[in-house]
Amino acid sequence: MQQSIAELYDAFNARDIHRVTAQFAADVDWPDAWAGGRVVGMTAVREYWLRQWEVIDPHVHPRLMRELPDGRVEVLVDQVIRDRSGDLLSEAVVLHVYTLDRGLIARMDVADPEL
Repeated sequence: MQQSIAELYDAFNARDIHRVTAQFAADVDWPDAWAGGRVVGMTAVREYWLRQWEVIDPHVHPRLMRELPDGRVEVLVDQVIRDRSGDLLSEAVVLHVYTLDRGLIARMDVADPEL
């Protein structure tokens, strides 16, 4: 599963929305980093990312990955967000936590890596 998640980040950074969403469950539950709350469903998450990519240029690169005893997967990532002109908006280390269902991503949560 860790290989699939690594491929997810590669697809995201390449802006290959079809490869990204191919790993999602139909009712995937995703955090809305812009407005807060959650985005639910593959179509809604796809539209969420396409809208963001029109305005910002985010890149995430996994540092460490581990499977938790309950089957979730934690990924410590370096996250760099630039505007469309290339100016740096933010740079952070973030913890992504994936819940899987039958090999597909059912939910993603963002956590503070310091906790």
